[in-house]
Amino acid sequence: MIYRINFMSEEADNFKLTLEASSEATFLDLHKAILSAVGYPDDQMTSFFMCNAQWEKEQEVTLVEMGDTFDYDNMTMEDTHLDELLYEQKQRLLYVFDPMFERSFFGSLAKIEPGDMDGVRLIELKGKAPKQLQTEDPAAAIVSSGLDLDEDFFGNDTYDEGDIDMEGFQDLSFEDGSMF
Repeated sequence: MIYRINFMSEEADNFKLTLEASSEATFLDLHKAILSAVGYPDDQMTSFFMCNAQWEKEQEVTLVEMGDTFDYDNMTMEDTHLDELLYEQKQRLLYVFDPMFERSFFGSLAKIEPGDMDGVRLIELKGKAPKQLQTEDPAAAIVSSGLDLDEDFFGNDTYDEGDIDMEGFQDLSFEDGSMF
């Protein structure tokens, strides 16, 4: 089978990436094709997430072995074929390209058609992809907005020690250097 997968970005209105892939291709093949198409280096801990109709993350496919979670088995890009998780049109997936700030491409399985091909190939690239890594620290944006963090965010800087309920804390000891 041949899959046609469209990717878009909420950060770039005119960006659209369309790839065709063999259903037997791996998520690693798809990952490399995305990076090649948009010109990103392969130096981030990217991952794919299968999503439901509301874009809520479900099964994750990671670049490297990360261990099982409570809800899902660990699946790696190298060992997971597309047809293991993609099997119906309009199925949704996220490609997280900036793991620090959870920035993603939104993907959709647009078409499944019979046929054979090897790997993944670029069909269409419109517009310019956003920069791979966010360079502005979100905290710096708050500070530059003129917001007084002490007053506006944390409240006033005075407190009364009597407001803190110390019950249960008197037995804690950190003398041995451990937290517990």
